[in-house]
Amino acid sequence: MLYRIRHITRFEYAQPVSFARNNLRLRPIVWSGQTLEEYALILDPQGRTFPARADAGLANVVRLVVEASSRTLVIESRAQVRVERQIPFPQPSDPSVGAIAQWARASQDIGPASPASYLYPSPRIPLDAEIGRWCAADLDPARGVLDAAYALASRIQREFAFDPTATLVDTPPHEAFLKRGGVCQDFAQIMISGLRAAGLPAAYVSGYIRTLPPEGQPRLVGADATHAWVLIWAGPDLGWVGVDPTNGIWMAEDHIVVAIGRDYSEVAPIDGIVLGSGAQEMQVSVDVEPLEQVPA
Repeated sequence: MLYRIRHITRFEYAQPVSFARNNLRLRPIVWSGQTLEEYALILDPQGRTFPARADAGLANVVRLVVEASSRTLVIESRAQVRVERQIPFPQPSDPSVGAIAQWARASQDIGPASPASYLYPSPRIPLDAEIGRWCAADLDPARGVLDAAYALASRIQREFAFDPTATLVDTPPHEAFLKRGGVCQDFAQIMISGLRAAGLPAAYVSGYIRTLPPEGQPRLVGADATHAWVLIWAGPDLGWVGVDPTNGIWMAEDHIVVAIGRDYSEVAPIDGIVLGSGAQEMQVSVDVEPLEQVPA
């Protein structure tokens, strides 16, 4: 499937801003099952851009510095991405939850995609005893890891309400868990907390999901905005496998990976500072357009 993606972020400032420095994580990374064919970054007003090192996780980071006084800043990211990713199917031969936990603890890999990098609590996703107990119902150590991960994602999708008014971007996982509601970020963080509590490496994915579904299929929750889901390490043979607890589905051809980290703080599409006074308002629009259809 070939996608054209247009992601526009518009900042409106109450008073002119004389300086802005932002970190942009908008260019999709190289990842299994997808290829970036075209990319463009359009800015208004123009600023200086240069690559920056990702402090953690897997992300293409661009530093943007704007020194012209302005009351608006528009950042437009355009990408064309080809996704060819099969839906995983749990098999009786899959490694168990317990085996994955043992392998991950024994790993000596210290690279950005190492399972050991995603085993432990992170700034926005602490270990939570209550979340851990709730998730443990699906994470029996003897159960196949893919079967367990899909069961947990499906239960989150069934039992939690998608409610954009229930949480904010900095709402901790425990609060969203108690409310049984939130958005894709909350559901991903709850699932990651539970997986890590069971000793399983779990990563936070920031990306996109197709805006328009194939004919006859329901529209997926999370379209028209950046989306978040979960990667679980399923052993050296299966590697990292994605699952979407907001929709209760696997990561397959509907998902485009932009950045991967331990939590949202490492993969936020835009963050930074501005020099100015007064309030600011941010508006975001995302469109993910399929350019071709793959026969069923």
